[in-house]
Amino acid sequence: MKAKEIMTSDIVSVCGDTSIKEAAVKMRDADIGSLPVEENEHLVGIVTDRDIVLKTVAEDLDSSQVKCKEVMSKDVITATPDMNVEEVAHLMAHNQVKRIPVVQDEGVVGIISLKDLSHTREDEAGDVLNDITEDSSNTFS
Repeated sequence: MKAKEIMTSDIVSVCGDTSIKEAAVKMRDADIGSLPVEENEHLVGIVTDRDIVLKTVAEDLDSSQVKCKEVMSKDVITATPDMNVEEVAHLMAHNQVKRIPVVQDEGVVGIISLKDLSHTREDEAGDVLNDITEDSSNTFS
């Protein structure tokens, strides 16, 4: 199965100059946890709900003044539409990410989330989730 067969293609994105407050509203309204950041239809980063909390709220910054380009992750792990789902799952697990943008010609054409993977093969999604949440520094007896 290919990435394009399971990706969500109804993409909500922002540009780098979008305020964090506006990005948070878009996330809330679309019920999503991340937004691709695009400039001239090219992916330049991704901003997550975690970025907003840790880099804006926790720092007591004004979310209407902070721009997405100031808090976004710039080194975004991406997939291509023709990539095998197993490769996407491996990328997500290896890089410990829950969502991965699907990019064609430098523009976002879709997003694959852990939920999307779970609809294809539950065991694969479980393996990816275990790899994403694994923390080797915490050991329990």
